[in-house]
Amino acid sequence: MLHPAFNAVIVIGTFFFMEGVAWFTHKYVMHGFLWSWHKSHHTVHDHVLEKNDLFALVFSIPSILLIIFGSEFPQIRFVMYIGFGILAYGIFYFLFHDIIVHRRIKIRFKARNPYLKRIMHAHYIHHQTHTKKGGEAFGFLYAPKRYNKKESASV
Repeated sequence: MLHPAFNAVIVIGTFFFMEGVAWFTHKYVMHGFLWSWHKSHHTVHDHVLEKNDLFALVFSIPSILLIIFGSEFPQIRFVMYIGFGILAYGIFYFLFHDIIVHRRIKIRFKARNPYLKRIMHAHYIHHQTHTKKGGEAFGFLYAPKRYNKKESASV
């Protein structure tokens, strides 16, 4: 049995690792061979759902399987915590990307925190490009400081 602190390290480490996975997937898969799904996200529409939402289903599969296998087989219990880290990232992604940035659920929210302002601004810059090529700022929960609104006038 793993120490609870080690389990927490696995969850937190997986969470941060997922930002790299998300960046890579966004740049090379969503803006690559699965642009046919993702382009719906770069198009103005009045639908509640978009084809891009299929990615949430696909990305939930590893999390679900790791949690199930880790809970069923004590010898690989650690994979359950990897699954929880992926789940935590998915929850943060949904809250940030779908609710705060794209307002898919209507809430009153004004970003006052410099970090939130920066990642929201980077995402808006990403959406200035409506094509498969030429985009930038592919991260979801991290954006370099160059995307600070004051510094990004040249971006």
